[in-house]
Amino acid sequence: MIEHLTIPRGPFELAADLHRPDDAAPPRAVVLSTPGSSVKEQIGANYASRLAARGITALTFDPSHQGQSGGEPRDLEDPYRRGEDISYAIDALSTLDGVDPERIGVLGICAGGGYAVHTARTDHRIKAVGTVVPGNIGTAFRGFQPDGPAAALGELAAARTEENRTGALTRSNWLPDTLDEAGELTDVDTIQAINYYRTERGGHESSTNRRLSRSDSLLLGYDAFHLVEELLTQPLQVVVAGRRGSTGSYEDGVRLWELAPNPVDLMVIDGAGHYELYDEPRYVDPAVERLTEFFSTHL
Repeated sequence: MIEHLTIPRGPFELAADLHRPDDAAPPRAVVLSTPGSSVKEQIGANYASRLAARGITALTFDPSHQGQSGGEPRDLEDPYRRGEDISYAIDALSTLDGVDPERIGVLGICAGGGYAVHTARTDHRIKAVGTVVPGNIGTAFRGFQPDGPAAALGELAAARTEENRTGALTRSNWLPDTLDEAGELTDVDTIQAINYYRTERGGHESSTNRRLSRSDSLLLGYDAFHLVEELLTQPLQVVVAGRRGSTGSYEDGVRLWELAPNPVDLMVIDGAGHYELYDEPRYVDPAVERLTEFFSTHL
């Protein structure tokens, strides 16, 4: 069963879907923290529906400034607001019938894994933390800069000054809109990302594939794992794809596992790539089985 919800978040609202088990189930619940650029009907729904089928209430939502949620300017990817979104989702979830506010966890996927971890460090209403192909988006963005992150920040500062002068906001693609636009691309992970996000397989009209350019300075200065070793006291489940690739999520997942004070389980899905853990049942189903066991034990 899916209930469409709106979650108050200051001057605007978040659009959310609540996936409830069909039958009476223990009053545990999980908030989904989804990848950058994705909306609730995509990866979040794939995991939320499976958790609900296994007796765990799951809430997935569109981030601030994206999808059907409010917030201006549009297409902003602010990692700090993404973390606050999770806390607002917990505010709403903890008031619902059938949910025990002492039995709420978080499941973060890709960049959402980093956002979930960063939030759980200081929001200890979160009692258990699960991650799938977790990514530290700050590390990734710093690594993308050919002249280094400091030079990139200088360019972004000049660009924002120009935006303020003209009033015209600039946006960048997260990915090429089509494989044809990607040209002679050979990186397997990027090809798989395009095949997921930019085709009927996983694409959604609310997912614009555009990122407000002023997001990038925030991402360059962000560290999803800052103070994890001191503050992330909750039980932790990490699921990574066995095929290492250009996303760095295998390395980020192992680093998170090594930093965390209370790691419970590290699962490697043999043969899977990062984006294959978004929706391919042969990889997603075993991951969800392990996550169900984890949340059922620790919530």
